[in-house]
Amino acid sequence: MINLSNKQIILGVSGSIAAYKSAELLRRLKEAGANVRVVLTTGGAEFVTALTFQALSGNPVHSELLDTKAEAAMGHIELARWADCVIVAPASANFIARLAQGETGDLLSTLCLATAAPVAIAPAMNQQMWANAATQKNIRLLDENGVLQFGPGEGNQACGDIGPGRMLEAEQIAQLTADIFHTGSLAGRTLLITAGPTQEAIDPVRFLSNRSSGKMGYAIAQAAAEAGAIVTLVSGPTALNTPPHVDRINVRSAQQMHDAVMQHADKCDIFISTAAVADYRPVHTADQKIKKTQNTITLELQKNPDILTDVAHLENAPFTVGFAAETENLEQHAREKLQRKKLNMIAANLVGEGLAFENDENALLVLTANTKQQLTLTSKFALGRELIEVIARHYQAAS
Repeated sequence: MINLSNKQIILGVSGSIAAYKSAELLRRLKEAGANVRVVLTTGGAEFVTALTFQALSGNPVHSELLDTKAEAAMGHIELARWADCVIVAPASANFIARLAQGETGDLLSTLCLATAAPVAIAPAMNQQMWANAATQKNIRLLDENGVLQFGPGEGNQACGDIGPGRMLEAEQIAQLTADIFHTGSLAGRTLLITAGPTQEAIDPVRFLSNRSSGKMGYAIAQAAAEAGAIVTLVSGPTALNTPPHVDRINVRSAQQMHDAVMQHADKCDIFISTAAVADYRPVHTADQKIKKTQNTITLELQKNPDILTDVAHLENAPFTVGFAAETENLEQHAREKLQRKKLNMIAANLVGEGLAFENDENALLVLTANTKQQLTLTSKFALGRELIEVIARHYQAAS
């Protein structure tokens, strides 16, 4: 079964009779769980209308390079940042030539250059056009530039010819799109991840907590599963759905999270602590709801166990990755935590009003004892995949 859960995909449609297949491809991508936005070229609109794609995707169709409704009138930059991948299907000979030469005369070719996400083309043209030396030279250029190629297939063509040049069928392209995200970089490895906040009870109806949504941790868990890992997610209270192929353990308090983690930590290869664990809990929890009878009350707090430190200090400790949420001096505080807790790696981000917590985007500064890497602002799902690849490389180097 094709799984594209939470993926943000740009479907580019260029001028080819095969554009009618793009409507079916859009349907397949949506069924697999993707959020799809269509970019339609002038040539593509000669074959299939924007209204068709808007109805199928549930999103506006984009075609203008300079969009006055977009931020700073730069819709191509917004789309480029939004996309987890760009699939051009069909990719005509004309579009392939322009992309190979780096031309930016329309929205689709421009965003293909502006995005850091994977770009794939599904060629569709007459068999003689496909065999032409100029087309093959352009294909080689795109391959050298990292553009993926889906097809073409062979068979009967609209012009009556038989041969290579047919656009692949929708199901094939949807599967190849899903394969982009399955890197295999952690195949067979066991990962333990914590996510979300914890809640420390004051009485039966009140608790101490924080603003963590769990989105970053869940995104990392999904990325790890896509990379082939066996993933256990220990989650504090969230409203998020469990990522596919991830085993989830629900907890509420820091102590419960500590107990769950320590039960699994000695059996995992990599531990990633993204949870925003409460540092303190009330010494006493009232058996009944505390009534509002006084102007002030005093809560006595005691330290919670330090999950990250306890895992990092196990005799056969896994490769341990911590998170640092800071409001100032990001690198300094993160590096101090990395050294103090004897971690293999730490991912740090600024938090505060409008930053990280409860947002769908984030940026991370990733530190090891000898390296520093900045992962720039993007969706948490895209960021999770970037971080997992960084972790995989360092884990393999350390093994």
